[in-house]
Amino acid sequence: MFLFISIALLSVLIYQVQCGPRTKSYSEIKRCDIGHLADEIASYDTVVKDIIDYVVSGPFQRKTYDELEKFVDKFGARPSGSQELEDSIDYMIQLTREEEINDIVTEELEVPHWMRGTEKITLLEPRVKEIDLLGLGRSATTPPEGITAEVVVVKNFEELSELSNNDVEGKIVLYDPIFTTYGETVVYRSQGASRAAEKGAVASLVRSIAPFSINTPHTGSQNYNDNFKKIPAAAISLEDADLLRRFYDRGEKIVLNMTMLSAYETKTSRNTIIDLKGREDPEKLVIVSGHIDSWDVGQGAMDDGGGLFVSWAAPVIMKRLNLRPKRTVRSIFWTAEELGLIGAYAYEEKHRNESHNINFIMESDEGTFTPLGLAVAGTQKARCIIAEILKLFKSINASTLVESDSPGSDIAVIIRNGIPGASLHNANERYFWFHHTEGDTINVENPEELDLCTAFWTAVTYIIADISVDIPR
Repeated sequence: MFLFISIALLSVLIYQVQCGPRTKSYSEIKRCDIGHLADEIASYDTVVKDIIDYVVSGPFQRKTYDELEKFVDKFGARPSGSQELEDSIDYMIQLTREEEINDIVTEELEVPHWMRGTEKITLLEPRVKEIDLLGLGRSATTPPEGITAEVVVVKNFEELSELSNNDVEGKIVLYDPIFTTYGETVVYRSQGASRAAEKGAVASLVRSIAPFSINTPHTGSQNYNDNFKKIPAAAISLEDADLLRRFYDRGEKIVLNMTMLSAYETKTSRNTIIDLKGREDPEKLVIVSGHIDSWDVGQGAMDDGGGLFVSWAAPVIMKRLNLRPKRTVRSIFWTAEELGLIGAYAYEEKHRNESHNINFIMESDEGTFTPLGLAVAGTQKARCIIAEILKLFKSINASTLVESDSPGSDIAVIIRNGIPGASLHNANERYFWFHHTEGDTINVENPEELDLCTAFWTAVTYIIADISVDIPR
């Protein structure tokens, strides 16, 4: 089944998702002329107001937050391949049926199931100290007794390349890049182990990919290059990485004992697809989505419980308000995103012959804080139409359009084929404080902000699905 993705291809896509062009944002695209369509879009102002009122101050107020709260408290973390993930999928199906939406299918696929075991690092020299860590996804293991080795600290791959193999062989490499942007910095997590192994290192550590820390390691995916030995790879906190850097800069010898045990197997999981059928062109799709899996730490409330639930809410609210758009609104709960966009790849492969029917695809996977607008991929005309739609959200300050060639994570697999799409642009400055940590709990979410995201997400989806023209490619 569809699990064994080319590592080279996956690495390229992840680079595009995380490091693709970051472009300027602005409220309205200049020199847009969409003719009478502008008047048609403006006529949806009453519908937008009705949806916002219904969610922010009406019967759906706090509903998204309350359902998310129950969900993450019941299931906690939902790692790829786990029973918790599969139980949570069943739960979301039942929750949707309770809203009298029954056009639901699941599609099975093989997914990785990486199970974290004992993880321990002890600083032995120049003094004794326990160091918190989180192993990176699918990390190789150490021997049961661990690895005891000296540490080499480098800021980037350039510094590593300047060291001779003799300088690195048999040692642990610690990368300690200072966080700039996620896209720029995450390469030391995703590629660091193989780069270190190429020089003969026995293990790889990375300063957590985050701008802020309260001694909290951040886990995440990493990819091995099959040309080099697979060595253990873990993240440590900013505080401990900086401590080791200070020792290193003073010329003090650093010795660690590092133990990392884990298990790996493949399991069966499911993508979940919920359709609210269109009244005129049911074969045409406007897709909203979020991933239902999470890392094995925290509750996965922010990453990506919030995105999951705003995408669940969109067809639910439309049905409650008797809003049936021309095109079908499809909500997808991606599985196994965290270990390599596995669910998205499987969906794209299975539905490739139907991709001409995707009018627009959206994803929320970068927080559900105060909504600001959309990050949009597509032609200039497509962006002009979306920019016109966003003008309807000035009342909640969510009218910004950000141009991006690769918004989102899962949907990048589909957008790269020329399909227009967007991700939620929100005030997520604190997102990477909690990302992939034990701190990703319901405490990060705010009911009022989540209501605004829900209303915005639903109203934008409805307009795109209902206007007279397809979003151009």
